[in-house]
Amino acid sequence: MLSEDDVLAARDRVADVARHTPLDHSYSFSAMTDAAVHLKLENTQRTGAFKIRGAANRIRTLTDAEQAAGVVTASAGNHAQGVALAASRSGVDATVVMPEYAPYTKVTATRSYGATVVLHGEDYNDAQARAHEIERESDRVYVHAFDDEDVMAGQGTIGLEILDDLPSVETIVVAIGGGGLIAGIATAVKARKPDVRVVGVQAEGAPSAARALEQGSVCELDGVDTIADGIATRSVGERTFPYIQDRVDEVVTVSDDEIALAVTLLLERAKTLVEPAGAVPVAALLEERFDVDPDEVVVPLLSGGNIDMNLLTTVILRGLADQGRYLKIRMTLPDRPGSLRQVTDVIADERANIYAIEHDRTSGDIAMNDTEIEVDMQTRGEEHVEGLLSRLREKGYDVEVLV
Repeated sequence: MLSEDDVLAARDRVADVARHTPLDHSYSFSAMTDAAVHLKLENTQRTGAFKIRGAANRIRTLTDAEQAAGVVTASAGNHAQGVALAASRSGVDATVVMPEYAPYTKVTATRSYGATVVLHGEDYNDAQARAHEIERESDRVYVHAFDDEDVMAGQGTIGLEILDDLPSVETIVVAIGGGGLIAGIATAVKARKPDVRVVGVQAEGAPSAARALEQGSVCELDGVDTIADGIATRSVGERTFPYIQDRVDEVVTVSDDEIALAVTLLLERAKTLVEPAGAVPVAALLEERFDVDPDEVVVPLLSGGNIDMNLLTTVILRGLADQGRYLKIRMTLPDRPGSLRQVTDVIADERANIYAIEHDRTSGDIAMNDTEIEVDMQTRGEEHVEGLLSRLREKGYDVEVLV
């Protein structure tokens, strides 16, 4: 069984590769939740995520012969970069298999750290199957993204840092994909301070650990669907699951809309860029998925910041829409001069700012003498949105809200 001694040994092995990342007391999130919130900024780690800790610890436990043979792994992105950099630091050749739809930024970053990248399959499980084929074909050592006790021990060094930097911590909130991160952190934390609560968070579209806990055993989901690609695994690990059962106090889920809002608020309020998988602990805290006492000392772990810029645009718009700060509508107008001006006059009177208007006369769903428009707007909150929509409907427009 994984123990505190394993995590302490891992801390020594990875000290020259992984940074000791900061804790930031967030007054904004503390005020929003009535708790004392300290953000663990693992998104500032080398490679932009926590994965380098476990990868470095695993690679540095290999024999000379194993290192000479090289390593292979599968990853949705962050583990790929961790293995690539840890291997290059140790002079070990690395091949990484990534899903075909892995974010472009993570693919290019992995290559830049020196690994050979193979794109294969739709998700992590498909990529993992191909990586095991390469393992057998070339006699490389497979470095698992999470289901390995050396990897868990490396990730557990985050727990040691939190306890050292904030002895008053009462709850630590951690994302769960395959479970290696939370297994390592819970092991370190519970060994030193059993009363500290460890809460796991998953995306609703990839609830592998939550489902396994309900059934009492590891199970594989038919598929996953979430913007949080870093935790989009169809099953929790066979080795990590017993630690989750024994050492994690609670596992909750959050929706993609809630994740998008958390990413947006972290960027706006905390001035820190976090990928969706890294934002799920904040989403769960904001949405009150678990109970928090007034002034309770809570540490959400921001586990990574490697987000594709195209996805970031979508996430921010979704987050703004959730706050009533972005609105996209569709309506049908008579196709005659002045019709569009009448609509924009209403929008201007309500003090909304138009980003863009799309005008379409060719839609087969409208009459020949009508035109369809879509309007993107900046708004100032939910009450402002409701007031604008009411005013348009009072003027006789049939308004469909798109976003």
